[in-house]
Amino acid sequence: MAENSTPTATSDTPPKSGAEPAKKRENFKKRNEVPSAEELLASFNRALPFSDEAEKGVLSCLLQDPLERLSDCRVNLPALAFYHDANRTVYEKLLEFYDKNLPVDPVTLTHALREQNLLDKVGGAAAISELFAFVPIPSHFPYYKKIVLDKHILRELIHASSLNIHHSYEHGKEQMDENIDTLIDHAEQRILAVRESVGAKEGIKTLSTHVMDAIDSIQYMLEHPGQLRGLSTGYSKLDAMSSGLQGGEMFVIAARPSMGKTSFAMNVVEHIAVDCNIPCAVFSLEMSATMLVRRLLVSRARLSMQDLSRGLLSRAQQDALAKATRDLQKAHIFIDETPGLDIMEMRAKSRRLKKQHGIQMIMIDYLQLVTSQSRRAKDNRQIEIAEISAGIKGLAKELNVPIIVLAQLNRAVESRKGQRPVLSDLRESGSIEQDADMVGLLTRSDYAGAKMEVEDEEAEEKKKGEAMLILAKNRNGPTDDVLLRFIDHAMRFVERFEEPESP
Repeated sequence: MAENSTPTATSDTPPKSGAEPAKKRENFKKRNEVPSAEELLASFNRALPFSDEAEKGVLSCLLQDPLERLSDCRVNLPALAFYHDANRTVYEKLLEFYDKNLPVDPVTLTHALREQNLLDKVGGAAAISELFAFVPIPSHFPYYKKIVLDKHILRELIHASSLNIHHSYEHGKEQMDENIDTLIDHAEQRILAVRESVGAKEGIKTLSTHVMDAIDSIQYMLEHPGQLRGLSTGYSKLDAMSSGLQGGEMFVIAARPSMGKTSFAMNVVEHIAVDCNIPCAVFSLEMSATMLVRRLLVSRARLSMQDLSRGLLSRAQQDALAKATRDLQKAHIFIDETPGLDIMEMRAKSRRLKKQHGIQMIMIDYLQLVTSQSRRAKDNRQIEIAEISAGIKGLAKELNVPIIVLAQLNRAVESRKGQRPVLSDLRESGSIEQDADMVGLLTRSDYAGAKMEVEDEEAEEKKKGEAMLILAKNRNGPTDDVLLRFIDHAMRFVERFEEPESP
């Protein structure tokens, strides 16, 4: 065959013009059906969405009235929103003028572009003069800006979708270590990132708006004296000090291993989800969902895990277990047991649960098992923990839900006299203490080396199970000790009240 002959079209050969894709699009429009993957791929031979007129309209309004509009655009209109390089170059130069507090008009703009050899790139001095007179009514600026932003968002969405298609085709070739679930999570992150960029354009609220919000919250407290503003934990003293778990707050519960962190946190989750009928999410990176639910059943029914494991339950205990099962089946507790979960994947899953099921509380067990895939975090564990902690706090604010995070304490507490933990015992990073709104340090007096000296068996029995949650940090309230008692066989913490001293 001659070299200049026309090749025969194959299934792998892209269409040479827009006629064939247009015809296929028209076909599936007429059928009123969802297009197939082949039809969609064939229709990709199209220009990205943009509006040159709207872009020029925005630039014209900025040239005619730069003082107010440039300050608004600096926050709400990124340079990438301009599709054409010429328009983007002019816009970037206008922002540069604004940042340097220089006067903006066609003359100064033309001079600056000429000095930097950019004037020919934007179409010459005539193009700048044309921009200035392009819009006869500058008051239509918000409408032009919205068109530019909408087209930018559509291009970002197309870009994210194209990446998802590319990675789907390349799955199993270049990324052999990535499983299909991770691929789906990353695809969702790209789409959600576009949504986040849309929500970020709301701008900064004025002080008067915040004052009215604060007055509304104060008015509610005055009208409902003594009522919790947040979610009840099930422990009265903790509720009194915190006013309940507040939306947007991060509550760190830290302890040495086997002190009962998971049991305490799940007691709180159980109270919120079962007794208060509020949806909750649990990210269990250490324990399987089956084991976690088994512990919930044992705790709810006040049974012995050892008796249950051996199958030695009385009739009354079996009835209690059946009732606990019915209670938990009605509760909206969503458990994710993915080990080594990445903080970005966790945020994506949490957003989905918030949107689909309206979760109002999240528990993470535990912080040191969460990972971060950023480059900065790869070689430095402290930076990784700092990024994870900041990510969790950001998630709490974004979803406006309280997040309970379990964390480990270092071994320094075991060598301290009395073994009372302090904030500096938080393991691996001080950023946890910094990001947290509340920090509770859990300790048990009868655990390991923390046993207290007692004079007789009666006193020893009385001290058995004594525990304490030391509220070492409370950003919006007092700090104090919450006295608890740990029911070992049922893995449950209950409140303990000090007995009045006999006269």
